[in-house]
Amino acid sequence: MRVSRTGGRRRSLPRLLAVALPALALSVAGFTAAPTASAGPATPAASHATSPVTQNHKALTDPDRQTFHPTGKAGQKVPTTHLCATAHPGQASCFAQRRTDIRQRLASAVAAATPSGLSPANLHSAYSLPSTGGSGMTVAVVDAYNDPNAEADLGTYRSTYGLSACTKANGCFKQVSQTGSTTSLPTNDTGWAGEEALDIDMVSAVCPNCKIILVEANSANDTDLGIAENEAVSLGAKFVSNSWGGSEASGQTTEDTQYFRHPGVAITVSAGDSAYGAEYPATSQYVTAVGGTALTTAANSRGWSESVWHTSATEGTGSGCSAYDPKPTWQTDTGCAKRMESDVSAVADPATGVAVYDTFGGSGWAVYGGTSASAPIIAGVYALAGTPGATDYPAQYPYSHTANLNDVTSGSNGSCSTSYFCTARAGYDGPTGWGTPNGTAAFTFGGGGGGGTCTSAQLLGNPGFESGNTTWTASSGVINSDTGEAAHTGSYKAWLDGYGSSHTDTLSQSVTIPAGCRASFTFYLHIDTAETGSTAYDKLTVTAGSTTLATYSNVNAASGYAQKTLDLSSFAGQTVTVKFSGVEDSSQQTSFVVDDTAVTTS
Repeated sequence: MRVSRTGGRRRSLPRLLAVALPALALSVAGFTAAPTASAGPATPAASHATSPVTQNHKALTDPDRQTFHPTGKAGQKVPTTHLCATAHPGQASCFAQRRTDIRQRLASAVAAATPSGLSPANLHSAYSLPSTGGSGMTVAVVDAYNDPNAEADLGTYRSTYGLSACTKANGCFKQVSQTGSTTSLPTNDTGWAGEEALDIDMVSAVCPNCKIILVEANSANDTDLGIAENEAVSLGAKFVSNSWGGSEASGQTTEDTQYFRHPGVAITVSAGDSAYGAEYPATSQYVTAVGGTALTTAANSRGWSESVWHTSATEGTGSGCSAYDPKPTWQTDTGCAKRMESDVSAVADPATGVAVYDTFGGSGWAVYGGTSASAPIIAGVYALAGTPGATDYPAQYPYSHTANLNDVTSGSNGSCSTSYFCTARAGYDGPTGWGTPNGTAAFTFGGGGGGGTCTSAQLLGNPGFESGNTTWTASSGVINSDTGEAAHTGSYKAWLDGYGSSHTDTLSQSVTIPAGCRASFTFYLHIDTAETGSTAYDKLTVTAGSTTLATYSNVNAASGYAQKTLDLSSFAGQTVTVKFSGVEDSSQQTSFVVDDTAVTTS
């Protein structure tokens, strides 16, 4: 038996009784044909697999994964091998260093133990990074030569730490040549393969919801790497990591224009591993130069401490004043008339290094260091912060938000005539720039701290549905003033499902999020159900474009409304459709009632 509702909605009377009197048995006279709540659905819907965003959130916040397995002390001299040869003029060298005092082990050998070195959860803890975010973002990694085991090794890294799969098959991972070919890749190289493993592992650690493109140059010469850089941008990446470089040269400003002038793209470049001294392309005016730190746990409110990475006169983070590149307008230090290196920093000391899995250049799990680690870490943080402004060079963002960085004030990377070129101090210095990430606000133009140009606003039309079926696109009868379910405020709300039979309702609206803004999607949700038990039979999925933001089900039923808040910051600079999709199985109603929505920017 069914009864009509305002706006043409039809609800099963057993469902309405379950809403009004959940304890009332449905064998009341006149309703004996209705299934009892305890019977469960006749044909349960298959439960959804855990979404990648949910899986990654759990992996990064699981208390059991927070343990840090230290491998040394800051500045301690530990034996390493430099994976790439020293660069000749016109060429670049990668900066990856692998510890040789810690035995490499295949995944099967560490199945019952956590690999040594910093884990994804450790990096998120140290840098106060969000465990969600990055969905829809693509980070490119540019390196030389081919790693034939890149995809498989990445799979082992991510699965070991509980992160979602990132494969070619599911569209998360792509491996191409400098011309974009997926089949005609460069020659294999064991040294650069280790660099590539480090890079894609660090992007995964910081932004596991991001897609990754590994762009492999035909060789390590400047031209091939530059062509690969342009290819990364042409493939749509808004974040590009480069863990390589070499000595400065007079022709580098021409290379700036040819390969690195990409407004609207955050390009990160390692500062180098040879201690004090400027390197290119870190000194390009169009990139974010990333210095290196030693990162250790500490008994302070942060729980971590950092200092300049410096092991010896020839080993440590690079820094210095460029001999050739002009000073960007946003860089204001007064001791260097040209471009100063670095801008920001992250962990790089091999003594406090990161865990990496590589079976082509190495023999499995190992501990890596070098500013090759810090550049992809910062690229991942930019991706978490959201799409850069279309005309911006994102290296300038941290300069506007210095309060949102961990200021590194101790250590030096050598001797220099102008102290801050090589010595940490309060505020800006060459080895660590303005500091290391403390959340993502410093890496977006609209973040906190130093202000910004994002105007606070509410972007959705008809957010409380009081204008009825306007602005929103909805299934028939979803937006209504039916008294069978109360609105959170006013008279109207969106009532999805609740029929007690196989049914799907949708509700959506497109919204444009300004570049440089942080954005939150909020709404009030009430769920009631006739289902029992802990099986999710009926589900409401909230998406932004192709990205699943959250999933709710009959298991989440509760009295009254609860406000939900989801992050849309990663869609800054884009028009995206936010959508509710309610899917109900063949029996036992579940109602998903939404009201008082908002997309707010700040």
